[in-house]
Amino acid sequence: MIVIFGSLKGLLKIDEVCIDNNIFRLHYKATMIFLIACSLLVTSRQYIGDPIDCIVDDAVPASVMDTYCWIHSTFTIPNRLGEKVGVNVPHPGVGPEGEDEKKYHKYYQWVCFFLFFQAILFYVPRYLWKTWEGGKIKMLVMDLNSPIVEEGTKESRKKLLIEYFNNNLHSQNFYALRFFLCEVLNFVNVIGQIYFMDTFLGGEFTTYGSDVLRFQEQEPEERTDPMSKVFPKVTKCTFHTYGVSGTVQKIDGLCVLPLNIVNEKIMVFLWFWFIIVAVVSGLGLLYRIAIVFTSQVRLVLLRSRSRLSSTEDIEFINSKCEIGDWFVLYQLGKNMDPLIFKEFISDLAMKLNGKEP
Repeated sequence: MIVIFGSLKGLLKIDEVCIDNNIFRLHYKATMIFLIACSLLVTSRQYIGDPIDCIVDDAVPASVMDTYCWIHSTFTIPNRLGEKVGVNVPHPGVGPEGEDEKKYHKYYQWVCFFLFFQAILFYVPRYLWKTWEGGKIKMLVMDLNSPIVEEGTKESRKKLLIEYFNNNLHSQNFYALRFFLCEVLNFVNVIGQIYFMDTFLGGEFTTYGSDVLRFQEQEPEERTDPMSKVFPKVTKCTFHTYGVSGTVQKIDGLCVLPLNIVNEKIMVFLWFWFIIVAVVSGLGLLYRIAIVFTSQVRLVLLRSRSRLSSTEDIEFINSKCEIGDWFVLYQLGKNMDPLIFKEFISDLAMKLNGKEP
């Protein structure tokens, strides 16, 4: 297990300079890492065994039946799900076919690829923002995130930063708006992923988690496990071959899908996780709207980011800043040493007031 997930350690590293926020990292770090880990897990036969094992008579070799059923899918009979196991049916959803409708399960060979594709989609907004950002904050911080900086070096770099901020005042709105666009993409992506997953699982995902919760509250003799409906552990498969006389023979087999034990747990977790991430991201967008349209909110946040600075300096700078200037200043406050940032705020207020720091 350590070998399998060892490659994910690189994704857990903490960036030296932070260019986003915790909600953003919820998408491209927590969610992406979990999806990649699940993709690796469902491809690991060491812990799950063969993905499919079919029971069939001697007319067809077991290995041939396994391969055929894995490629061409298996099926269950939804009308048989509620019947008593061991009395009316051997397994949930498995029984005589008759005229009952069959439900084919074709997704299982694609789960690992689907999860990996989802992980890529969760990283796309991060990739866009990192490309657009271009290392700007890292260049502006210039090692001022360390409390131990040689005095001459600190003063020279602080002076350069003040000159840059003064010369680019009111010209950084596009920089901030691109970050806000990536936040919107994060929210759109997680909502789209829910419906994308629902399509992949044949319309079963949107109610999957609530069905599982409802199942836990029902009486044992009355309930039908929704996980057995979406991810059956035993299914049927039909293989056609020629008989001795040359006529087509129909051979039924029972197929065990041990991989679905893992798949069902992954999907239950993803159902709750996607909803949590969507709600948090939605609240984050409301928070962002308040920041964009309310100067007072920006003032409060800037105060919280620079508690050591004087209130007069913070209020004066905030009155001079547009949304892009405020955003760059807030990003600097997250990355610079608090004492150095206090000095920077004081000197910047003097510079914007027409005085030399």
